[in-house]
Amino acid sequence: MTKTEIMLWNRLKGKQLKGFKIRRQYGVGSYIIDFYCPKLKLGIEIDGESHYKKDGIEHDRIRDQFLKEQGIDLLRIPTTEIKHNLEGVIEYLAGEFNKRNPQW
Repeated sequence: MTKTEIMLWNRLKGKQLKGFKIRRQYGVGSYIIDFYCPKLKLGIEIDGESHYKKDGIEHDRIRDQFLKEQGIDLLRIPTTEIKHNLEGVIEYLAGEFNKRNPQW
C-alpha cells in the first residue's frame, strides 16, 4: 500500500467508519479496488498522478464500467486530499455511507 492508502486505511479498518466492515485491496474480476465496503457495494479508489494521464484515464474508464456492471459504485479520492485534508475525506466518506445506507 502507498503512504496515502495507509493513512486512509488507519481510519477505515476495524469498522471505524459508521460501523461498516471495509476490506482493502479487494479483487473484483481482474481488478483490485483499494478499499471496498461489501454491505454497501461501494469501492473507494485513491487516485495518484497515473490516474490523470491519458492511459490511466482510459484504464479507469474501462474499469469503472466493469465495476458498475457488477453493481459496485466507486468513489475516487485524490491522494492530495488525503495528504492535506484527511478529516475532510473522512467526513465526505461518512456522508456517502449515510446516503447509501437505507437504515439511516
